[in-house]
Amino acid sequence: MPGVTRTPEAPPFGLLLDVDGPIASPVTRTVSAPGLLDSLRELLAAGVPVVFNTGRSDHFLRENVVAPLLAGGLPERARLHAVCEKGAVHFSITAGGAGPLHVDTDVAVPPAAVEALEGLARRDFADTMFVDAGKHAMVSVEQRVEVPSALYLEAQERYDAAALDVLAGLGLGAERRGVRRPDAAGRVRWRVDPTIISTDVESVLLGKDRGAATALRLLAADGPLPRAWRTAGDSRTDYAMADWLHAQGHEVVHVDVRPADGVPATPYPVLASWRSVHDVAGAAWLARLAAVVRGEVDDDAGFDEHLPG
Repeated sequence: MPGVTRTPEAPPFGLLLDVDGPIASPVTRTVSAPGLLDSLRELLAAGVPVVFNTGRSDHFLRENVVAPLLAGGLPERARLHAVCEKGAVHFSITAGGAGPLHVDTDVAVPPAAVEALEGLARRDFADTMFVDAGKHAMVSVEQRVEVPSALYLEAQERYDAAALDVLAGLGLGAERRGVRRPDAAGRVRWRVDPTIISTDVESVLLGKDRGAATALRLLAADGPLPRAWRTAGDSRTDYAMADWLHAQGHEVVHVDVRPADGVPATPYPVLASWRSVHDVAGAAWLARLAAVVRGEVDDDAGFDEHLPG
């Protein structure tokens, strides 16, 4: 009717997605699971907001996730954002491409520490890992693709311990898996945080919870917030997304595509993939969500039951 402003309806749910694991293979470091990007496009076209919430660099995300997603055609109505480096960096994506980059320099590792930590990796660990030179706020080293996991994990233990020593030697209070080395004022402001394929040295203020808060700010600026949420990841640290949303009063379900780490007790539901893992599980789950949007199934529970175990 003339003179009546219609408020857009809130989407039934939104997605907060870790990248390594649910979207990109931690083996190939690419998006290779059949149908995964097609399901994402279908969900975006249906008005489902999607935010990638990752520790990865914006460069990795642009090259390995955003570029192939855009190559297949991004829906004009897509609400799509990327939060990188665990909340330190973000940008938005439209059918026209990736938008301007925003970096929170207040949580960046000091330049002297960046130089020392990257030098350590290149000098003593170049046979098993490489430096991710695309980071703006963190220092990250990553397993070489051709290196066996067991060999990398052994080297990672040594790098992580040496990294903690480097930070302490520079007077920067830091922690690693419960081991704390406070600075002269008793503060711990930095964290050595390993995953199965990498180690991040980062501000203790960063994390998937900070990324979730940034995601909601970005979505609130471009439309109504979803009525409920799905978060997805492949490690225990990814539960922080759902923890934060639940604490803020949002309805949320977490999807764990690598429950081998153990599924913790949570005040919200958790869907775990028991017949698949990583991006194969991610692709099965996104396909199931697309079927929910089409009205073909009621929910996304048991999303990988059809896959061979």
